[in-house]
Amino acid sequence: MTTAAMTCTRLTIFTVAGILLQIIGLSIFVFGFFPVKPTLSGVSGSESYRDPFCDSSLISNESELHHPEKLRLLYQELSGISSKYDRLILMVIDGLPAEFVLGKDGKPPEKVLKESMPYTQSLLANGDAIGYHAKAAPPTVTMPRLKAMVSGAIGGFLDVAFNFNTQALLDDNILGQFFRIGWKMVMLGDETWLKLFPGLFMRHDGVSSFFVKDTVQVDRNVSRHLPDELNSDDWNLLILHYLGLDHVGHTGGRNSPLMPAKLKEMDDIVRTMHLRAMMDRSHDQGQTLLIIVSDHGMTENGNHGGSSYEETDSLMLFIGLNSNISDYASATNNVAFQVDLAPTLALLFGVPIPKNNVGVLVPGTLCSFRDFEQLRALELNSWQLLRLMLAQIQSSSFPRVSCNCFLDGTCEGLDLDISECSGDKEKQLICLFRNAAALHGIWKSKKSTESSSTMEDFSRALDAYNTFLKTASEWLASKTTEKPVFLLGLGVSAMLLSCFICGTVFLSLFKEVYHEPKDRVCSLSNLLNLEEVFIFALLLILVISMGSSSMVEEEHYIWHFMVSTFHLLLLFKTAKSFKISKGMNILRDFKFGSIFSLLISGRLLRGWHQGGVNWTYLPDISKWLVQGGSGYVKWIQLISIILVIGLGLYTLFRTGSNRKGVRILAFGFSTCGFLVLLHVGRYQDELSTGFGATVTVKVIYYLLSISSIGASLVLPWSALNKDKSFLAEVGDCLYLIGSAYILCWCLLQQLLQQPINSGPILLLLLQILAILCLSSSDFQVNEWVEITALYYMGMAGHFALGNSNTLATIHVAGAFIGISSHSTILSGILMFMITYASPMLFLLSLVMYIGANLRNHSNSTISTHRETSLGQILKLKLGFPCLVPLCINSILLTAYTVVLLLMRNHLFVWSVFSPKYLYVCATTLCTYIGVCIVAATVTYTFYVTTFLRSNRTRHNNS
Repeated sequence: MTTAAMTCTRLTIFTVAGILLQIIGLSIFVFGFFPVKPTLSGVSGSESYRDPFCDSSLISNESELHHPEKLRLLYQELSGISSKYDRLILMVIDGLPAEFVLGKDGKPPEKVLKESMPYTQSLLANGDAIGYHAKAAPPTVTMPRLKAMVSGAIGGFLDVAFNFNTQALLDDNILGQFFRIGWKMVMLGDETWLKLFPGLFMRHDGVSSFFVKDTVQVDRNVSRHLPDELNSDDWNLLILHYLGLDHVGHTGGRNSPLMPAKLKEMDDIVRTMHLRAMMDRSHDQGQTLLIIVSDHGMTENGNHGGSSYEETDSLMLFIGLNSNISDYASATNNVAFQVDLAPTLALLFGVPIPKNNVGVLVPGTLCSFRDFEQLRALELNSWQLLRLMLAQIQSSSFPRVSCNCFLDGTCEGLDLDISECSGDKEKQLICLFRNAAALHGIWKSKKSTESSSTMEDFSRALDAYNTFLKTASEWLASKTTEKPVFLLGLGVSAMLLSCFICGTVFLSLFKEVYHEPKDRVCSLSNLLNLEEVFIFALLLILVISMGSSSMVEEEHYIWHFMVSTFHLLLLFKTAKSFKISKGMNILRDFKFGSIFSLLISGRLLRGWHQGGVNWTYLPDISKWLVQGGSGYVKWIQLISIILVIGLGLYTLFRTGSNRKGVRILAFGFSTCGFLVLLHVGRYQDELSTGFGATVTVKVIYYLLSISSIGASLVLPWSALNKDKSFLAEVGDCLYLIGSAYILCWCLLQQLLQQPINSGPILLLLLQILAILCLSSSDFQVNEWVEITALYYMGMAGHFALGNSNTLATIHVAGAFIGISSHSTILSGILMFMITYASPMLFLLSLVMYIGANLRNHSNSTISTHRETSLGQILKLKLGFPCLVPLCINSILLTAYTVVLLLMRNHLFVWSVFSPKYLYVCATTLCTYIGVCIVAATVTYTFYVTTFLRSNRTRHNNS
């Protein structure tokens, strides 16, 4: 058996090979499943004003028109729609939910919100403005939403990642069209515009959108330019992007006490622009249109990124349309899509609609135009969508028609009789377009006679165009791109092979550890005991639940059920063992106390946040504390930090060895704890980051880094103790380093997490100490089961901290604590640390777990045999702590990859399954990092201790 056993080197090679294969397969699958959506190349030009079946060469070559003014006149002539506006002001209020201005479900906004924007509400009540609930597509983050508004196209789902590193927008868009006809543009606000459109603005003043602690200066930087710009007549487009309201949401939620004041500030700006730019005729600046939009909404806690109504409910408010709205309900009870802004602006200002637009003309924006102009606008919108459809539908699906088919009625191969549209979606779309074109032609033939039938024909043509546009837009927006089947299959195959390799390595180690007579942990009769069967059953339950969108949304229920049931099984096992062997009351009470502490802390963690998606409104501990007042939250936070420091120092001194190193570590962590308490008590309530707060946090970062890294590097060199065995010596050192790791991580999380999460961090630490105490008390549970339990508890804690499978629960504000200027890399690292605080904490605790096991089994067989190699010891003591998390993660990652592949055409593929897959990928990264830290720490400690003992032996012999 020993000769056939896998060596440490082979085990390492196979494990690393499996992980590398998994990374390759995951990369192939991600780039195959989440491709950048294909777009039509080039930009729309004069061909946009001819129907798609006509030869564009019949139009004069616009490339010969080098002068923007000539191009503008050409577009105006070809469009057949008179332009009523000369200038445009686009005001973007980042994160403003439409219901703050327009109300919800036909009801006006809450009183405090309505009173915060009196001037805007008066415009709506007087019919001078018309508002729309503009639905935004997920992911609801700024960059993809801005791209959707200016291009009319819905970007790929991975735009959520590109949001933090914006690149220039090369697709056809409305700003590019304005630039081609000679418009002068000014941008003030979010620097995302400057990254999307470099060199396009003649004046600009950009501010960072990610420094969410700033709620004041970020808007003042925009408003300070406003008086000069409103008096200036050298621009055609003025873009104002205000970030303060979004930052207020991130720091305090929807109901932040700063929200009414911020809304009043925005209302004052609207008033200034309306009175100065639109009502004041003392300057001959032409007719100005003011549009107020928001890129997305926000959840109750102020976050966004997901697909809930609160996040997708964005605002689109037109001021100056002369739409003759008669009542408040008509001005506020309207619905549109965010992508509808691009074609609407193009038709209002006489430029071609961007090529890849899937939006439609916003209803009610052309009411002041004449009948033929309204139909012409709908016709141009229909032609543009039809061109996009032609690029995605086989040409054989479209009948061949002549250029003049819809112009003079002489069609060949196409019946213009109005008919009911049925069949598959493509045929329905062709039929709807044909009906609209035919009705338009009928109206054209009768328009010279003003009769009731002419008005009826106009209404029928209008309705037919709107029906086609609505259906075509929905089809284009929801149409999934063709996935490269070969790449997807290759990626899944690589991950399946990786999963098989990791599983084979695990089984090989399992067979060696539990079947070797010399180092048997349990008898063969107990190899398949109840808790082990339960562990495997839980994996099966998790895999099966992944196929249900509802279970993906409410995944936290499964993890909490698994962990609490496992703890009950431990209680049952303990009670049964003490019933068989009576006596040892102290040990019995100790075990029962540990298990009950696990059960109680687990129940508190379960009730702390009502997670998921569908039941977040239900009461939980965090809501009760917040309703009780900020004072309760602050006291719990301070008490939790003090207890974390106390428990951490207790674990450090519990080793009983290397007193000097322990005292140095204790001093470093005590200083960090004091600074965390100082920051919480003095600076945490400051929404604007001051110099003192930033310096304090940076000192904390440095001290925690030095303490944890220094402990792992220095302690093995100072832990030599000739009175202890080799394994006991290594065990003491690893226990001390592991204690430093978890104390460092808990203090860091107390600093970064939301104040309400300070309690759960303490409870997670208590759970780790309880499970380690059970493991140290000769608990009859296999090692791999204990490690699996730690992994499961880490995932349950992940949801207990308020996380979910939607992007909206990511705590963005904490990622900027201690950062004086925006850094994408640093903020991304902090955001990852905050989100995966619990899984990483339990992975880091494996160092402490290994140390405790080595101390407990320092007199085991492998320590008494001098011929036992260091590699063999490392394999037996480090194998399961590394392989168990990697295998569990590999199974879940591979299973969910297969589920996502099967669900690629599901209705919720982008709103439920895809965000979950991003979390699965991030969990994989977390597991890799945690396992690497554990493996590196344990291996380094073993080798240093071996080196020191060998040197001491040589010195004694000499």
